[in-house]
Amino acid sequence: MPGDEITEKILTYIKNKHMDGDVESELDETTPLFELGIMNSLHTLLLLQFIRDELGVAVPANKINAANFKNVRSITALVHTVAAAPAS
Repeated sequence: MPGDEITEKILTYIKNKHMDGDVESELDETTPLFELGIMNSLHTLLLLQFIRDELGVAVPANKINAANFKNVRSITALVHTVAAAPAS
């Protein structure tokens, strides 16, 4: 998944919305988002809305946890998993 389109979109979104658009900021797939204060609960809600609206993936409430939002790599894996799951 590294370098895939979803990863790039999420990285760009977080940089633009939660890092004041500072494209020189250190942010990659493994940056610990909550530990560094880049993400918080409100930012997570906004990211979930972005994922739903821009990527077409509605993340179920039972998948919203610290492990799935630890870094961009885990968020990308979550999006791929939810997108591939059959609709219930």
